[in-house]
Amino acid sequence: MVISFPFSGSLTPLVFIAWVPLLFVESYISKKKYRSGKVFLHAYLTFFIYNAGSTWWVLKADVNGGALAVILNALLMATTFYAFHLAKKHIGEKEGYLSLLFFWIGFEYFHLNWEMSWTWLNLGNTFSITPSWVQWYEYSGILGGTLWILIINLLFFRAVQNVYLKKESWRIQTPIVWSAVLLVLIPISISLFTFYNYEEKGKTIEVVAIQPNIDPYNDKFSAGSFERQMNTMVRLADSLVTKNTQLILAPETAISQTFNEAEIYRMPFYHFLAENKKEKLLNTPIYIGASTYRNFTNKNSRASRPLEDGTFYESYNTSMFITKNDDVEFIHKSKLVPGVEVIPFSNWFPFLEELSINNGGISGTLGIEESAQVFKTESFTFAPVVCYESIYGEWVAEECRKGAEIICIITNDGWWGDTPGYKQHNSFASLRAIENRRSIARSANTGTSCFVNQRGEISQQTDWWVEDVIKADVNLNNELTFYTLYGDVLGRTFSFASILLLLFTFLKWFKKKFILK
Repeated sequence: MVISFPFSGSLTPLVFIAWVPLLFVESYISKKKYRSGKVFLHAYLTFFIYNAGSTWWVLKADVNGGALAVILNALLMATTFYAFHLAKKHIGEKEGYLSLLFFWIGFEYFHLNWEMSWTWLNLGNTFSITPSWVQWYEYSGILGGTLWILIINLLFFRAVQNVYLKKESWRIQTPIVWSAVLLVLIPISISLFTFYNYEEKGKTIEVVAIQPNIDPYNDKFSAGSFERQMNTMVRLADSLVTKNTQLILAPETAISQTFNEAEIYRMPFYHFLAENKKEKLLNTPIYIGASTYRNFTNKNSRASRPLEDGTFYESYNTSMFITKNDDVEFIHKSKLVPGVEVIPFSNWFPFLEELSINNGGISGTLGIEESAQVFKTESFTFAPVVCYESIYGEWVAEECRKGAEIICIITNDGWWGDTPGYKQHNSFASLRAIENRRSIARSANTGTSCFVNQRGEISQQTDWWVEDVIKADVNLNNELTFYTLYGDVLGRTFSFASILLLLFTFLKWFKKKFILK
């Protein structure tokens, strides 16, 4: 599992057999009639290794938070696998193996939609470095990749089980093995045909993306460095901007000095940017990340914090858009990082806010938008996607449904050092491009800034820990894919079915234990 995942091994084909050993262990325990707890223990060990081996880099940002993410995510995965084992034990073997598909996809979908969401290791993300294999994500999203992986693993496992537990010969496993091989090759072949015959849609615009390369720990939020950071970004943009440039991207929290949104037109940095936009940047609109807050007379949401005068304020990780006419619009990040930007369940247990991780800037639960929003320029509409939001397919699809013709990702990615973390994050952008058939412009503080075409191909990828700026002509597209229109149909369907299966499993267990007994 670890070595098949992007940049922790990147041996993608191994994902099609990665689950076979665990499935074999579960089958062996069932055959020997050992207690079911053994399945849970083996599953937890497996998924702990998977989480630790693929996302160990989260410890670089915070040791305690990173360790907790690994421990708890492995626990959720092991519990889901254990539910499959119980269904197989109480409902029947064939029905049990079918239940694995429903439980696991239901789990991944649920994990995308609750406060402790940590969906980095959703199985469908494995193909983010092989976008030519999964062009059909425009219909299914990443959950289609998860389903694909599990079905093929179950087929290969069936052959192994028949040989080693049922003592059958390898010769009679040929139909099963060939079925698995064809189920690998046929979707890939269809995808490759689509990939090499796909034509980029829509007119092109010129976009400039900045990578200022500012140390997020020792420099970005330190006193006295703000003016230098602003000068760096203007200098970088000025080096590439032309009269044809229609958008400049600067990273998440590039404006690291927290300010009141109502006072934006009085802020010195605003006048600095507006003047330089006119004098050096040819009045090109700027999309830039900021740390902001708003004041409220009454408590607005769980993120509202009291002031001494009885009013409240709310902090945000913000997308700020400076239009061609120097007007400013704000959209707040809504998919927040657990433990840093949102404290799970703190609306019920307020004391948990004290456990928030502070990596500079604002910490604790932030305010959010209630639904996806987009920015509109004079000639096109774009989706503002901040950092963690880029791993949420349905969220980005909603922005595209609301008119976004291009996806613009701004991120930091400097928290994890030179590890697989920022590389994995960058690669996930390819999947959003395929799902919605939208080009992507990506500006990172450091890590990887790049452009992604509608087929998911990455171009002009910048290096780690270098100051850089890139420019490209990217295509706009307002056509809606099946996934853009309907989102995670698989997730919703399989989640509903998994709940029914779980209830049915419980009833079967209850009947065996208390009625038939």
